[in-house]
Amino acid sequence: MVHSISKIISYVSTFTQLSPGDVILTGSPGSVGRSRNPQVFLNDSDVIEVEIESIGRLTNFVVAASK
Repeated sequence: MVHSISKIISYVSTFTQLSPGDVILTGSPGSVGRSRNPQVFLNDSDVIEVEIESIGRLTNFVVAASK
């Protein structure tokens, strides 16, 4: 990560009141995967996990959108 968790929380709290249970989403700007060489995209059945030590882990599974 470019910024530490504490710096992100400090910054976000300057413009909104944070409460227990709030989630702050961070991520990459759009088209990051497209600009890589080779290109990298999420695919059906990929797993995305984020973890904060001593707090827990969030696991999401990628499911292809039905057409």
